Parts: sequence; C-alpha cells; structure tokens
Amino acid sequence: MESTGGPYLNTAAVTSPVGIVRLLQMTFGCTTFSLVAHQGGFSAAYGTFCMFVWTFCFAVTVFIITCEFTHLHSCLSISWGNFTAAFAMLATLMSVTAAVIYPLYFAQLGCYPIGCEVRDFRIAASVFAGLVFVVYAAEVFLTRAKPGQVTSYMATVSGLLKIVQAFVACIIFGALVNDSQYSKYVATQWCVAVYSFCFVVTVVVVAFSVTGKTTLLWFPFERSVVVYTFGAVLLYVSAAVIWPVFCFDSKYGSPQRPGLCAKGRCPWDSQLVIAIFTYVNLLLYVVDLAYSQRIRFVSHL
Repeated sequence: MESTGGPYLNTAAVTSPVGIVRLLQMTFGCTTFSLVAHQGGFSAAYGTFCMFVWTFCFAVTVFIITCEFTHLHSCLSISWGNFTAAFAMLATLMSVTAAVIYPLYFAQLGCYPIGCEVRDFRIAASVFAGLVFVVYAAEVFLTRAKPGQVTSYMATVSGLLKIVQAFVACIIFGALVNDSQYSKYVATQWCVAVYSFCFVVTVVVVAFSVTGKTTLLWFPFERSVVVYTFGAVLLYVSAAVIWPVFCFDSKYGSPQRPGLCAKGRCPWDSQLVIAIFTYVNLLLYVVDLAYSQRIRFVSHL
C-alpha cells in the first residue's frame, strides 16, 4: 500500500542551519559531561548544577532532533515553535552559567593537588562548556523573530525576555534564601512578594504560550501580557527603590560590607546580589514593554 502523505523523515531537521547547530549542541554537550564524569570530576552543589545543565540540555536536544526528524512533534499537543524557542533561550542561560561556574571552581593551570591528567580533563571540559553556550546562543540567533515576520511568540524579543526574566528571578530567589534577612522589615517582604508575583505570572505566560492554549482563554491574551508587563515595571520600580533603602541605608542596614562578615555566608553580600539583579530585571521588563507594543502573537507554530 502506498502512502498518500509526505515523507516520513524530515532530513531538514539535521541538514538545515538550525539542525546542524542542534547536532553540535548534542555533540558538545555529550563531550562536556563525559569529560567531567570520566576524569574531570565535580563536587558540591555548583558541580552538581553544572552536570545537571549539560545532561538536561543534551537530553532535551536529542528529544527535539528526534521529534523533528520523525515528524513526531506534530503529534504533541504543544506549540512546537514556542517550545523550541523557549528551550533554546533557557539552555543558553543555563549553559553560560555552567560555563562560568565550572572553570571558576574546578579548572586550574597548575597540577597540584589534583594531578596533571585531571587538570587537563577539567580544562578541556571548560572549553567544551563554552562551546555548548555558543551553539545554543547560535540557535537563539537563527530562530529569533525577524522584523516584520509573523512567528511564534517565544521567538520574539518579548518572548525571549520572558525566559531571561524568570531566570534572573531564580537568581534573586537563590540569594534570598542565602541568609538575606529579608524578613527583617515589612518593606523587604513586599519586595519578595514583588519578585514572587512577577516570576509566577511570567512562568504562566510562558506555559500558556508553549502549550498553545492562549486561544482558549476568555480574555485577549496578548493585551493582558502587555498590561501585566506594564504592571511588572511599576512593581519592580518600587522594589528597586525599597530594597536598597532598607538594606544599605545606615538607618536600617549597612552602607558597607561588615568587616567580620564571613565570605560566602554574609547577608550583606546576598542583599547586594538581590539589589543588582532587581535593577537587571527592571531593565528587562522595561525593554519587554517597549518591544511588546510591536509584536503579533501566533499561538500554534
């Protein structure tokens, strides 16, 4: 019996520029965690995080290549274009973090005390970790929405910024739980509420876009996202004012780092990290608001 449909295999999934980049992602990712697992080694939470990033990104990339090569993605009840764009941006952020953390904590030029062989493996793993970041960033560059192009929301600047905003919020949460003393004042608790609310809503926006369920909502999704982004800007402005005042003003906190504060376990350090990334996310939401005025939403691409 002859099939009346198209070809069963999509060779463009591995021969197009994006397909080749994904093959490189898979190759470099596998090489990186293999070098670390075989001889490079890792330890503590930051080492475990790096291994998780490389294995997670490798597994999802294999899944994406398999689905596109076999057309299985057409059987999934998700917006495939939104899913791949969101994952590429997330993988870029995670891989650049791992590419910084691993050499910072594990790579060294000298052989003592780990031995020259382990040192070489760690340097090689650090190089490939950087390449992993480069190829994921390349996919974001290749698949991003071009001016005037109708495309998946997550491929637009506004959609990509949603992933970055959520990622930055995770950094803020990490600093909050690291003895930041945020419960000391009601004002700083308000800031935590701002970070939490904006993070949850941003994740919901991404989830609705990736699942392709935006058309099922009883309210206009695209207008609601713009309204939310405007509200997030106002909320982050309040946090950007309140947090530094109650952490670094001499009346409430300390303008300078206490001399007896232990390195890595100092509330002042956590408060500084939160302040910096509060301004980073504020800038991201402002840029998001500017770009969201010019995009067109497409739910199923």
